[in-house]
Amino acid sequence: MGPGDLKQALAPLPLHAHPDLLVGRESFDDAGVFRLSPDLALVQTVDFFAPIVDDPYTFGQIAAANALSDVYAMGGEPLTALSIVGFPSGKLPLEVLTEIVRGGQDKVHEAGAVLVGGHTIIDDELKFGLSITGRVHPDRMLTNAMARPGDILILTKPLGTGIVATAVKKGVAPAGAEEAMIESMRQLNGHAARVATESGVRAATDVTGFGLLGHASHIARASGVTLRIRRSVLPTLPHVLALLAAGITTGGADRNADYLAPLTHGWTSASDAERSLLVDPQTSGGLLLACPPGEVERYLSRVPGAVAIGEVVESGEHLLIVE
Repeated sequence: MGPGDLKQALAPLPLHAHPDLLVGRESFDDAGVFRLSPDLALVQTVDFFAPIVDDPYTFGQIAAANALSDVYAMGGEPLTALSIVGFPSGKLPLEVLTEIVRGGQDKVHEAGAVLVGGHTIIDDELKFGLSITGRVHPDRMLTNAMARPGDILILTKPLGTGIVATAVKKGVAPAGAEEAMIESMRQLNGHAARVATESGVRAATDVTGFGLLGHASHIARASGVTLRIRRSVLPTLPHVLALLAAGITTGGADRNADYLAPLTHGWTSASDAERSLLVDPQTSGGLLLACPPGEVERYLSRVPGAVAIGEVVESGEHLLIVE
């Protein structure tokens, strides 16, 4: 499902205001935030999907890191997790399920949270994910709606997980490509988020299924600004550019592109490979931050792999500019 489909599906549903609901679905943020007291709010999210890698333990780790990322993208710290499992009983040995949950549990514990239970159903296709509850101070949370002109856009992980995963499935991934993808996907975004809040960042999202431009558009729309992104500096996983040159792309990228092309100035001037990278669906991608300009060097020095990729400007005709 692309970003346009989701927006259309939710549009008829009424929004219910509540004085303690600080972040709901209207801003397409990564999680909901509900205030319990002046200095404490709950962050709640859920995410699950089918395997993106073959090894069950690694899949569990990646799925957990992906779900935990939504809490980090709000500036929160995860507290508890509930597993969500769809399992093809009788088609796979139970040891597969054990290893998936073990991978997820280990990643949850690495994040300082606790796996407290879950729910399993019989499904034709294996699926796994987590519902995460975290906490955040209401005055220090990160949202899509707080980007301001002059902020510098920072991306904390390289792009290309969808492209590499597709290449792996087709059996054309170069040596080392899958390993680099896995290492990136199971890396937690906790450190990047904590440095962001310490640096005065107030706007952030994590880059997942809607690709870089899809999630950037959510910040632009919610904040009432335009985001300018420089194509030439976008970080990529090893071998991604070669795979793009060979024509490797995903169906999810095509759906994202259909929605995002009209919102993006400079779309037609980008090459096919550049457009594919900009909308490539990510799994457990990095954070996209709108950082105060005076904090950029400090942030980049403290978060390995983070790259400044553009800036926030006054709202214009388009939500996004790529150049």
